[in-house]
This record gives sequence, structure tokens and C-alpha cells, in this order.
Amino acid sequence: MDMASLVFESGASSHTGKVRQANEDNFLMRPGLGLWVVSDGMGGHQAGKLASMVVCEELGGVAAQADAVGLLRQCEAKLVRANTRLRVAAAEMGLALIGATVVILLAHGASYACVWSGDSRIYRVREGEISQLTRDHSEAEELVAQGMLTREEAARWPRRNVITRAIGVTEEVELEMVDGLIETGDTYVLCSDGLTIHVSDEEIRDMVTGHDAQVACDALIALALERGGKDNVTAIVVQTRRREPTVLELGAHVKPNWATTS
Repeated sequence: MDMASLVFESGASSHTGKVRQANEDNFLMRPGLGLWVVSDGMGGHQAGKLASMVVCEELGGVAAQADAVGLLRQCEAKLVRANTRLRVAAAEMGLALIGATVVILLAHGASYACVWSGDSRIYRVREGEISQLTRDHSEAEELVAQGMLTREEAARWPRRNVITRAIGVTEEVELEMVDGLIETGDTYVLCSDGLTIHVSDEEIRDMVTGHDAQVACDALIALALERGGKDNVTAIVVQTRRREPTVLELGAHVKPNWATTS
């Protein structure tokens, strides 16, 4: 995508759902920085709410960086701080753990990176096709990868909600990352599992296609609620379009090197 820079349009929505008493999800949007986050807390009611709040609070302190590596390193450092805070809080509250999933979309130049821990997801819709960019850190996903469960069996498996990674649950932060180039017209969807237990990938694709970001978010949440709203549900939709550069901005975009320590 040379001779142009990107503009991002973002929308977000979150709801307690129809079963839970408290919303343990949190989200963060900083499109000017190229940073979007969804976090799903666990540990029960106030503990789960605290966990996701701490994750988003720490990531909210990320500052603008000159390069992709700096942006990623700051996010990693903030997640380490969140991990420490949650482990200390759990000890003070006499709880076995306080944890939260996290999924982060980063954009720098014409490149994106997805960083995550847990089973919150990022999807990309490109030219009418939807792809799940993240891989769930869950027992069910591990069994699917080993060929012991089919995708359909995993959706009904009694332990499908058991996750294998999250911020706050282990001494060392465990993250995974994928990256790639952004294309004009791409739409990225970040969500907690409260959305994906009710709404299929194809339905997500259809609801974000041809609608602005906030309208798409509201429609996704409404559909999850219509189908029972069994969990807290959160979605962020990020749409990309071209902005013609000024004379000083002319030049080819180069995919940055998203280094990672995970």
C-alpha cells in the first residue's frame, strides 16, 4: 500500500448479558496510537471486573512510539505490570487467582500485529472472507489441534471454557503474536467469548460488511443478547480506508519487524 496512509474508523460496545450480574469485560480504543484491546476478566464478579480493568488501565499508559518494535515492547511491559498487580491483588484478597484474557490489535504504518493470551479473539474480514487471526488458548483448542476433538465436538465439550493462558494466572506472562500487512478495506473484529458462543464467524462477517463500525458493533451485541446473552459480551470493530498522503508523506510502506519476547 504505497503512496497512501491509513485511516481507522472504530466502534465498540459491551454488555453484561442476560445471565451475569456484573460485566467483567473491559475494552480500550486508542486509534491514534494504533491500539485496540478487549479483556475478559475471571475470578468471579468483582475480582473478574478488577482483572480486566487492570489490564486495560496498564495498556492505557502506552505512549506513542517511533517504530513497531517500540510499540510492541511497551505493550508487553504493561502486561507484565498488570500480571504482577493481579497476582498481588489475589494474595491480598485471599483468592487462588485473579486473571483476565487479553487480545490486542496493534497497527503501525501498513502493518498489524495481534497479541493475545486466552480465548478472546481477533477476526479479519478481507474481500468478503473472514479469518480468525488468533488461536484460542484453551483445553478445547489443544484437543482439536491434537485431533482428539472435532471443531463441532469442541463447541459442545463440557470443559470448552477452560483456558490455558491468561494475565495474572502464572508468574511469567505467556503471549502469542501474529502479524501481517493491512490492506485497504480490511475490517478487524476483537471480541470476548460472550460473542462467539452465540454468533458464527459467517454472521460476524455479514454484520460488519457494508455497515459503519459502531453500527456493526451494536448489531453484534444485539444478536448475542437475542440468542440468550449467556455471558458478558464485548466487541470492537476497526475498519481501514486510504488517506492520500501529503507531499512530505510520499514513499513506500515497509512492513515493520514486530519483534517479540514471547
